[in-house]
Amino acid sequence: MIVNCVAYDRGQKLSDIPLADVRAHLARKECFVWVALKDPEPAELATLQEEFGLHELAIEDAQKGHQRPKIDEYGSSLFIVMHLIEPDGIDLKTGEVSIFVGPQYIVSVRRDAQLGFADVRRRCEQEPELLQHGPAYVLYALMDNVVDRYFPVIDSLTAEIEEIEERIFAGQTTRAQIEALYSLKRKLMTLDHATQPLLEVTGKLHGGRVPPICSGLQDYFRDVYDHLLRLKQSIDTGRDMVATAISVNLSLITIQENEVTKRLAAYAALVAVPTMVAGVYGMNFVNMPELQWTYGYPAAITLMVVIDLYLVFRFKKAGWM
Repeated sequence: MIVNCVAYDRGQKLSDIPLADVRAHLARKECFVWVALKDPEPAELATLQEEFGLHELAIEDAQKGHQRPKIDEYGSSLFIVMHLIEPDGIDLKTGEVSIFVGPQYIVSVRRDAQLGFADVRRRCEQEPELLQHGPAYVLYALMDNVVDRYFPVIDSLTAEIEEIEERIFAGQTTRAQIEALYSLKRKLMTLDHATQPLLEVTGKLHGGRVPPICSGLQDYFRDVYDHLLRLKQSIDTGRDMVATAISVNLSLITIQENEVTKRLAAYAALVAVPTMVAGVYGMNFVNMPELQWTYGYPAAITLMVVIDLYLVFRFKKAGWM
């Protein structure tokens, strides 16, 4: 569905307009139109293609969705795809926004995402001196907003990693911790797949051959690029933290298992000694020494107790008990 269709002239909002009035506004060189859609039907995209002359390959990508973040240049127009990452319970939900940018129009197509860009529109309308740059400034504002949404996600994942690390060093080295760490690793991969290609996209908008439509706004797109570099560093740090936490958790589990093995071996030795002595004297051979001795039974019991007490002393000293 069409969320908004607004005409702007020299950085000032004119009015919300129906699609039928788009061509009339595009006839004025100082005017541009900003159209926002959410989960559009093919017929709506076909209408926009006819109104703005959008490239058929870009329309096909916007219809199918599930694209890798990218930038395509078609003559004087651009087609940009970005991923939208939103928390969905304990998981992350990946949406997508496709942006068509031309000299007098910008069309944003949002799919599988709840949070829209109403705040971006308000921000742009409150900065008419910058909005005079036209659709290119709106593109910057959209990209900046999408990238800024990644920061709370990475902050949340970092906090989860630190919480799991605290539980690990508190002795809670269980299978659940390993599963939680692998889940965090998958979330970091999802975030990395959304941000890594955007470095290439923004790099084309501020360095080297800049598309004519974005000329004059290189400093703004460089700012987005810097934010993406910070995100990349945070993601790499998070992945290293997860890898280290998994390694530490497995090491602590191994240490715990060794401790359990030591304790079991110590208890087995304490049981084995009386068993061996009792087994010898339980054979009841006629010619066994001390068989007819009056103090033979208490002497055997005393021997068992003394040996076990000595073993307990040695095991505790060695840290096995």
